[in-house]
Amino acid sequence: MRLAPIPDFLRETKAFLQRSEWKSFPDVIIHADESLVKKHQMYDAAKAGDTDAAESLVLETSPIGALDKISEVLSGAPPHLLAVHALETSGMNAIPQAFAKILSRMLDLPVATGIIQINRVTHTGASGYYRLAFPALFGGEVREKTYFLVDDFIGQGGTLMNLKGFVESQGAQVVGATVLTGKAYSAKLKLEEETLKALRTKHGTDLEQWWNDAFGYGFERLTESEARYLTRAEDAYAISERIVAAGAKRD
Repeated sequence: MRLAPIPDFLRETKAFLQRSEWKSFPDVIIHADESLVKKHQMYDAAKAGDTDAAESLVLETSPIGALDKISEVLSGAPPHLLAVHALETSGMNAIPQAFAKILSRMLDLPVATGIIQINRVTHTGASGYYRLAFPALFGGEVREKTYFLVDDFIGQGGTLMNLKGFVESQGAQVVGATVLTGKAYSAKLKLEEETLKALRTKHGTDLEQWWNDAFGYGFERLTESEARYLTRAEDAYAISERIVAAGAKRD
């Protein structure tokens, strides 16, 4: 069965999407349980751009022990904290910036500026195929040598991987990442060799070539959660069709 034709919106995305090699990358440090964060009385306001609500949310849900985990990951020259700067359906998400500022105070680390998300993806509550079809893209000026990424949530991990790719394409290094909340299994961002092999074995070379033509990178630069998600699909055609359908739905 032939794979679905690659639509124009994917070709346009490909021009801005960058992903780098994994090399050695530690697990993402997740601070709080998802239900605790999303049921918090300040969550909706923080997600919509209320900075005071975002600071209260972070302070009231993030355990002090998570700071020790971040310190264990960091070594050598102190990195700059780089928060994901994203526009949500309800407004500018204030949580990542507030989270980075609090970590800055507690860990005595500088906060980076100059890098922003350049598209609006509205991933909150979206399906896995929609997230894959509309990846977060980044732009701006990479002014520092070393970064540690900060976001409010990790699902498939594509946003963090794309930010890592943009930063490293400009000659800097990303040494790790932390999020306020997310699924425990999403903490493993770096793709495992066994998962990559299983994906390629199930769906063959045609899908990976299609993926490379559509997104500009091969399966080896997927996140662990993305690769597992694609492996669960019944066949290669279903993957290509669902990604294209996600674009049609957004249109």
